[in-house]
Amino acid sequence: MSNSNPGARHALPLGCRTETPGFYHQEDKAMLLAVDVGNTNTVIGIYNGTKRVGVWRIRTIEDSTADEYQMILRSLVAGDMNSFQLDGIIISCVVPPLIGALEELCKGFLKVPPLFVGPGIKTGMPIRYDNPREVGADRIVNAVAAYEKYGGHLIAVDFGTATTFDYINKAGEYEGGSIAPGVKIAAEALFHQASKLFRVELVAPQRVIAKDTASAIQSGIIFGYASLVDGILMRMFDELGSRPKVVATGGLAKVISSETRLVDEIDNDLTLEGLRILYERNLPSRKA
Repeated sequence: MSNSNPGARHALPLGCRTETPGFYHQEDKAMLLAVDVGNTNTVIGIYNGTKRVGVWRIRTIEDSTADEYQMILRSLVAGDMNSFQLDGIIISCVVPPLIGALEELCKGFLKVPPLFVGPGIKTGMPIRYDNPREVGADRIVNAVAAYEKYGGHLIAVDFGTATTFDYINKAGEYEGGSIAPGVKIAAEALFHQASKLFRVELVAPQRVIAKDTASAIQSGIIFGYASLVDGILMRMFDELGSRPKVVATGGLAKVISSETRLVDEIDNDLTLEGLRILYERNLPSRKA
């Protein structure tokens, strides 16, 4: 546990807008707050044991304070107003300026020291990278969850601020991968640099050969990125000499993956599930 008294439970006096009934704390189930802080969005999940009972997605603001996070949490979980007891917190954060505010939130407001995903955490997965410390926390979390859920010889594709491709071999080892600019980054660059072009909804148009400017932009972004994904995957297949399973996750996974030929499955829960798994693997060694 993350506190000096392993049997202690910390009451979080907040209600929660839940996905499913049965949110009340059960004595034999640990209540876990899992937070995935990306460059664009932050995803917050609450688990009762292995069951996810609440999830929210908010924008990541780099200069947010602990007080602002406290207000956001209160507003997010103010639906049922059923208090629950929080046992632990795990955070994956790729925005270093926010780490201090998040730690202050957890220790000061939630009264639970957080476990950050980073060097020293027990992943149960060998990292076959030249410098393992260079691998982003989000990529490791996805890899751990993907291997746990689907087994090895698998590529996890994450459509976040960056689009990442990560290969886990049959032995459950993280081998590395590829990083491309994210869909939204590329789209924003287009809108900013081309004065006559404008923002459009990121959905697939009916035709590749579009008849209006909005559809033409959608065609280039959506079909272009689908081709980028298939192209990188094909090169990875060729390099591996085989065809692994491909699982996609992230905010735009459904939109882009539905236009690809090589993505086998979409799993929007991958990152939060990875955080839950990592928390459980590190539970015996937690210290205050």
